[in-house]
Amino acid sequence: MILVTGGAGFIGSNFVLDWLAHSDEPVVTLDKLTYAGNRDNLAALDGDARHIFVQGDIGDRALIERLLAEHHPRAVLHFAAESHVDRSIHGPEDFIQTNVVGTFRLLEAVRAHWSALPQAEKSAFRFLHVSTDEVYGTLGPGDPPFAETHPYQPNSPYSASKAASDHLVRAWHHTYGLPVLTTNCSNNYGPYQFPEKLIPLMIVNALAGKPLPVYGDGQQVRDWLYVLDHCSAIRRVLAAGRVGQTYNIGGWNEKPNLEIVHAICALLDELRPRADGRSYREQITHVPDRPGHDRRYAIDARKIERELGWRPAETFETGIRQTVQRYLDHPDWVQRVQSGAYREWVARQCGA
Repeated sequence: MILVTGGAGFIGSNFVLDWLAHSDEPVVTLDKLTYAGNRDNLAALDGDARHIFVQGDIGDRALIERLLAEHHPRAVLHFAAESHVDRSIHGPEDFIQTNVVGTFRLLEAVRAHWSALPQAEKSAFRFLHVSTDEVYGTLGPGDPPFAETHPYQPNSPYSASKAASDHLVRAWHHTYGLPVLTTNCSNNYGPYQFPEKLIPLMIVNALAGKPLPVYGDGQQVRDWLYVLDHCSAIRRVLAAGRVGQTYNIGGWNEKPNLEIVHAICALLDELRPRADGRSYREQITHVPDRPGHDRRYAIDARKIERELGWRPAETFETGIRQTVQRYLDHPDWVQRVQSGAYREWVARQCGA
């Protein structure tokens, strides 16, 4: 049995579905079901005896203690987090509460559970913390990609809160001996991503005939990682990662945001042409850049390849085609997640 926090969110739900596609080991999924946690993401597991869903908060220590005592998981995989930079700029307190205080309370509950295990189970137990490359700050055009030894230089309330959670996990290992693993990933994309992030937002807006808002000159560079490649990397780290170590997970796909938007437009021009025959690129609109926008992220993923033999299976071209097709094939999912609150948020961020 494993326990997954944030398992109804974008990466977490993909991980739970992928885990049960590769293994019969049961999963307990814990999710608070905030705006980005969607029970629909796990609908395929309804009635599956291998999956238990619990709605709850990682900050609720009593709940965590009960789940640990009841299900006795051999590992806790911690995906739960507030994760959107723009939201962190407008409302940083939620990020501190979830990413810092919530991680602290989760760690304390897990530490108490782990400390009481028999020695063999204690040695086999793992706490895997899923984090982001944004904790490392920003890179210049010619700088080498982020390695695991890169200093932490977070530049947004979101990345600062995730950096804090990384430091807590590290400290609980070095102070208390808790057997932890940390992963820092690059920008994920794929199915079930809430349409506030770049790729799903562009797809949804394009199909709705709305502007495609691009921050500034659109030359902000990111390393793009298909979410199912991320899931396979996490499975590998859990299985064979060295306790106390950090593993950077990247897609080896550095691309500027504007190039990503152009690629999406080209795929939509092919797969779902506009009625007027013109390109979706005509809907691109440049909007003022966000405060403190990091210019470039890039991941050096050689350590995980060298030590654990992992490399991504998808290129950006194969992954983005699957992603666009997925959103075209599931308009019902998109419609359900686009609540009034979501529309208000997009209007606030992108000037409607």
